[in-house]
Amino acid sequence: MKIDVKKDQVGLFAGGLLLGTAGIKLLSSKDAKKIYTKCTAAFLRAKASIMKTVTTIQENAEDVLAGAKQINEEREAEEASAAVSEAE
Repeated sequence: MKIDVKKDQVGLFAGGLLLGTAGIKLLSSKDAKKIYTKCTAAFLRAKASIMKTVTTIQENAEDVLAGAKQINEEREAEEASAAVSEAE
């Protein structure tokens, strides 16, 4: 079985291998680790801020729901007393 390999394919493979090796070295360097650490810290701060906002929104939504339930209960009580007054 004969494999037909062209020079440009070998060049592309070698270039990819070289860039991949250089990329691994670059990504595992101390400077890169510092950048990863700082980015991760920033994401954690952002997450904390977002979760604080979400908690505030949830609390406000609970307050609105409780207020709406109270309004409906008061309205039902008024309608019930009006119905009793009309029946008399």
